[in-house]
Amino acid sequence: MEEDEDEVLGLLDKVLEDEDLFDNEMDLDCPFTSMKLFKGDMEKGLEMKKLVLSGFLASEEIYINQLEALLLPMKPLKATATTSKPVLTMEQIDTIFFMIQDIFEVHKEFYDALFPNIQQWDEKVTVGHLFQKLASQLGVYKAFVNNYKVAVETAEKCSQANSQFQKISENLKVKGPKESKDCTATATMEALLYKPIDRVTRSTLVLHDLLKHTPKDHPDFPLLQDALRISQNFLSSINEEIDPRRTAVTTPKGEARQLVKDGFLVEVSEGTRKLRHVFLFTDLLLCAKMKKTAVGRHQQYECKWYIPLADLSFQTLDDSDSLPHIQTLPEHEIEEMKIKISSIKSEIQKEKKAQKGQSRNVDRLRKKMNEQESCLLLHSPTIPFRIHNKHGKSYLFLLSSDYERSEWRESIQKLQKKDLQACVLSSVELQVLTGSCFKLRTVHNIPVTSNKDDEESPGLYGFLHVIVHKAMGLKESANMYCTLEVDSFGYFVSKAKTRVFRDTTEPQWNEEFEIELEGSQCLRILCYEKCYDKSKLNKDDNEIVDKIMGKGQVQLDPQTVQSKNWHMDVIEMNGIKVEFSMKFTSRDLSLKRTPSKKQSGVFGVKISVVTKRERSKVPYIVRQCIEEVEKRGIDEVGIYRISGVATDIQALKAAFDANTKDILMMLSDMDINAIAGTLKLYFRELPEPLLTDRLYPAFMEGIALSDPAAKENCMMHLLRSLPDPNLITFLSLLEHLKRVAEKEPVNKMSLHNLATVFGPTLLRPSESESSKAHITLASDIWSHDVMAQVQVLLYYLQHPPISFAELKKNTLYFSTDV
Repeated sequence: MEEDEDEVLGLLDKVLEDEDLFDNEMDLDCPFTSMKLFKGDMEKGLEMKKLVLSGFLASEEIYINQLEALLLPMKPLKATATTSKPVLTMEQIDTIFFMIQDIFEVHKEFYDALFPNIQQWDEKVTVGHLFQKLASQLGVYKAFVNNYKVAVETAEKCSQANSQFQKISENLKVKGPKESKDCTATATMEALLYKPIDRVTRSTLVLHDLLKHTPKDHPDFPLLQDALRISQNFLSSINEEIDPRRTAVTTPKGEARQLVKDGFLVEVSEGTRKLRHVFLFTDLLLCAKMKKTAVGRHQQYECKWYIPLADLSFQTLDDSDSLPHIQTLPEHEIEEMKIKISSIKSEIQKEKKAQKGQSRNVDRLRKKMNEQESCLLLHSPTIPFRIHNKHGKSYLFLLSSDYERSEWRESIQKLQKKDLQACVLSSVELQVLTGSCFKLRTVHNIPVTSNKDDEESPGLYGFLHVIVHKAMGLKESANMYCTLEVDSFGYFVSKAKTRVFRDTTEPQWNEEFEIELEGSQCLRILCYEKCYDKSKLNKDDNEIVDKIMGKGQVQLDPQTVQSKNWHMDVIEMNGIKVEFSMKFTSRDLSLKRTPSKKQSGVFGVKISVVTKRERSKVPYIVRQCIEEVEKRGIDEVGIYRISGVATDIQALKAAFDANTKDILMMLSDMDINAIAGTLKLYFRELPEPLLTDRLYPAFMEGIALSDPAAKENCMMHLLRSLPDPNLITFLSLLEHLKRVAEKEPVNKMSLHNLATVFGPTLLRPSESESSKAHITLASDIWSHDVMAQVQVLLYYLQHPPISFAELKKNTLYFSTDV
């Protein structure tokens, strides 16, 4: 039973994976498993669905029996509570058995409804409504989870104080399945109290399997999708509240030391990045690294250091202190790693599809990909997370997102609220504790693609449109804003930020963002209270620390979000509910350049037409947006990277198209990220790219040249070959982006960052050109074409100033034809 529970503790992090993780004790030897599968794909899928349901039904029967065993002593205990010799008080009984009766009734009703459907199975049978109803009733688990720790502690204290209750709690009789020869089994109350936490995670896994084997046109499909969405959101909301029950070692006082949280973090040690596995126990934080072991031997951890939680603090640095020099890779090397990873992924897919593809080749490629992804994971985090001990020693981790930093800080602070005493471990105790980490860990692998199963979703490539509607549940007025993060290549990146809604308990943003996804599987929303006190600087990153009021996440299930319609959802966080909608557009659809039918505007109209009409060298929209960004946005963190509000961008687009007289007033009032977004949208919606379809193949060939002199000649000649309006506009934008990059220490936007944002926008061919390329994977588009486009723009950004007049004077050695 303990092995089962060890396995369960990893399930919350794995719950969205397509794994067949049913109860080990489940009786699967049922009449349904002996049936032969039909030959047709649909029939085969439905028969597989039946097998999944049969297995789940068997485990559901076991779970109901376990709940029944838990409830059995409750009635006699309540009866004695009113006598002169009570075993337990009524308050203790209510605490220990809190919500068990409600959970039992929910699952008994579900089981009774599902059982006849399985017995009378055919292709017309529907069960989606039953799972949808079960998912909608998961709220009963919320209260149970919140009370779980108190229930276990109360049961333990009562057992120590009352021998009669101890005997009852250690010998609960659980009925076996109907088919089983063994009538009963014995279980402890502590083990049975853990079963609901076990069950709520496992129930979600079966929905993945059912969807996999349910045809999309079957009536069950949308109902199961909805049930999965509800279950995933519920799990996300309680994920942080489930306190895994681990009793690996005991403290000197004899109390159980439990593992609360663990994960892989990047530590900065002597200026060098090191990948560590960090373990948070109830009384200390332990930092370990994996030992190198001989082939065939068990892996082991080596403790690098530990801090008792009673001695741990997060105080900010003194003014005299500063971050040590941190080893960092140039951004172009980070991007090159992404290119290699995407390229290797493509090779693996091709190898699998090849008729004579050998597993040795796939294994070799997976090893190469693991090396690249591990290196990327080591060098990409940049957000500092510093902890100190009472002796003045500090340790620095680098994390990929504020969400992750907040999770670690909150978990530690929650434990520090208890009456903790500093613990000093002897060398033997430390060795025992470190040795137990291998068995106790809940995170087994670093979060890279090569550690995932083949059947897992590769993630979404394209654009996620998110509308952040409003927040509810604030108890007092606050200056509140939200940020949006998505995962990419194993780590999270902040992608968008709402405006600050000031002095309100019900902020209503209704702001829409377009977020680019690169193999993403999860969307995170963080709510902050804006701090305007400049004295509260975080010395680690020299930025004012805004208070995180809540955070939550939702899985980007392709089956749920890949539809033309908006999908509304709610994330609950610390009593705050954030309402949002989202829809996904695949990359091939979102990258289309569509000429405008209305040639009187500027968006979707050839740049030569616009400049001729305006009698200008550079379109008015480009000049005004650049001027406004340089006036008040050049110091804005993430300018051009952080998404502007989509509705604001559309309003500016309409104003420029209509040549509205009050456009300058609109620009001065508009959020600067919306203005930056409007400029990007203008270039993205040109009917052909600024650097033209005709020259695109030559740009791709030129940037691939190895000889610097040959590359210089080619790249300069290609610029001269552009039409004058395109060239002058490009040179104006180039100088603007260089001025933005000069402020990199403040706005965090380097030349490479800007090239990544603008490269595809300025070079991506129009639909007719791009459709000539035969691309099979969304990640192929990202890895090959896009990164070459980034490199072209980066070349010009890193080049000394380029003058239009000098370009036209110098003919170099090329003919005028490309």
